[in-house]
Amino acid sequence: MATVQSTDRRGPSRVSRVLRSPLGIATIVGLAILITATVLGPVIWGTQSMVTDVTQLSAKPSAAHPFGTDAAGRDVFARVMTATRLSVVMALAATAIGVTLGIVVGFLPSILPRPAAAFIVSGTGIALAFPSLLLAIVLSISVGASSLGAVLAIGFAMIPFFARLAQTMSASIAGRDFVSAARILGVPRWRILVRHILPNVREPLIVNASIGAGGSLIAFAGLSFLGLGVQAPETDWGRMLNEGLAKIYVNPATALAPGAAVIFAGVVFTLLGETLSRAFGIDSLGSRRQTTRAPRSARVEAEPAALDAASDAVLSVRDLHVAAPSGAGWTHPVAGVDFDIAPGEIVGLVGESGSGKSLTCLAVAALLEDPLVVTAGRVRFDGSELTRHGVVPGRASTRALAKQLGTRLAMVFQDPSTSLNPALRIGPQVAEIGLLHEGFGRRAAAERAVGRLADVRISDPERRAKQYPHEFSGGMRQRAMIAMGLMGEPALIIADEPTTALDVTVQREVLSLLHAVNRETGAAVLLVSHDIAVVTGLCTRVMVMYRGRMVEDLSVDALLAGEAQHPYTRALLDAVPDFDAEPGTPFATIAEGTDFQTEAARTRTTETQGVNA
Repeated sequence: MATVQSTDRRGPSRVSRVLRSPLGIATIVGLAILITATVLGPVIWGTQSMVTDVTQLSAKPSAAHPFGTDAAGRDVFARVMTATRLSVVMALAATAIGVTLGIVVGFLPSILPRPAAAFIVSGTGIALAFPSLLLAIVLSISVGASSLGAVLAIGFAMIPFFARLAQTMSASIAGRDFVSAARILGVPRWRILVRHILPNVREPLIVNASIGAGGSLIAFAGLSFLGLGVQAPETDWGRMLNEGLAKIYVNPATALAPGAAVIFAGVVFTLLGETLSRAFGIDSLGSRRQTTRAPRSARVEAEPAALDAASDAVLSVRDLHVAAPSGAGWTHPVAGVDFDIAPGEIVGLVGESGSGKSLTCLAVAALLEDPLVVTAGRVRFDGSELTRHGVVPGRASTRALAKQLGTRLAMVFQDPSTSLNPALRIGPQVAEIGLLHEGFGRRAAAERAVGRLADVRISDPERRAKQYPHEFSGGMRQRAMIAMGLMGEPALIIADEPTTALDVTVQREVLSLLHAVNRETGAAVLLVSHDIAVVTGLCTRVMVMYRGRMVEDLSVDALLAGEAQHPYTRALLDAVPDFDAEPGTPFATIAEGTDFQTEAARTRTTETQGVNA
């Protein structure tokens, strides 16, 4: 309970601290003045702004006319206050058009096929090459000089910036583990966008929209100044500035007053954006970063499988390849991997960083997309074939297969801080699979989620289900990920280095939980780790990967008995610290650049010569 209270106190204090700061006070005062003038300006000064006094043509400022009069004898101050509503409302309307359409265009690449997405990204980049004000002028001339034409022109000119902003931010969120987890569950792309990506980017979009409103107001005044915006008998600040410029040497206030109003409103919108930025805790307001197009994929032909998949294996993989484009053609970080996992088995997959362990797991889970290309002779999971014409697609090819992967395959990622969506509460995230694939209503799914949180030993699950991921410790977040997988009836749990970011005590708790889930549900477990000591403490069988290939597959008993054949496996065992060693003995390490493939081939040649002799 203490954690919840401290978190609740921290949120309001930051907002109140920002509002009490000089920036917050200035923003509040400026907004109050601008809103009052917008709402009440035409009501209070509307009639006075139309009264002409032929005896006071272009009069200088006085007590009766604080900013003097224009060439027709109308009070400049009254006209400025009356024009506030049209100027501000038109600027907000243009901003609404630009932000809304820009966000839609920016998010389309997240849900469209890759060719259409690449076309939209390229089009956005070309549009950004043109200055927005110049684009607004061209569009305004094309549409026609009018208030509506200026609003549409400015709104359309803002679309490329907000489209690129949405593209950049959504792309950064799409690579997070909680999005991958949603894809594992079979969540449709549009729902991933609405439920997982949009909540994490809405604050920067709001901040940039408020700043964009100030820019659109200045642009709108500029178009009216050029005669492309508001037309008579309507008036706004830009049109008043144009009229006052002709009499600037007679009465400078006729031009300075609307100019000051434009600057004041633009500064208020900018201050509002900065205040929202600090209140939301956003360090960056977004940038026009250019994104590069991913290379087009090429089909990599796989050789026919030499082995038949085991009929009783929950996962059977034959001749798995992962190809990635490079400057010299294609590289293969995973090349020709074969393995089987039996129901209820706990298997360890070990190897140094970059050996291809995680890529192999993501490939069999159908989570790798362009530009990576996954081919295989066979990838069979829980009785279903994942390959299509030798290629493993980046997403499940049918709704039935998506449901099977979502309910029968659970994924626990390496970093618990990115495994869950920070913008959503824990309970709804755990319950999502029940809503998508199990046919539960919201109440039934929520109750099942609470039960699953209790099953993974999270205390007070009803309260914890209503908390956000930042209120959980690292170990509790990993348990919540396991609970998410248990919402279905998983046949296989892939734990991709689930203890790397945790301390030793929590590591033991997570590994014990995986063992308990395996014992109670019968789910097979594939534990990926670079720590061979962790694997031997939990698994019954160990597979060793080296440079994208499976070089050894043996039982833990055989491994501990020193029966490993490959030099790389023996080097990994030698690198495990020995507490019985003499003090001062240096730790065994694997020298950088060691070629164990050549060493293994030399060993096999020597053994063959010995047999022949």
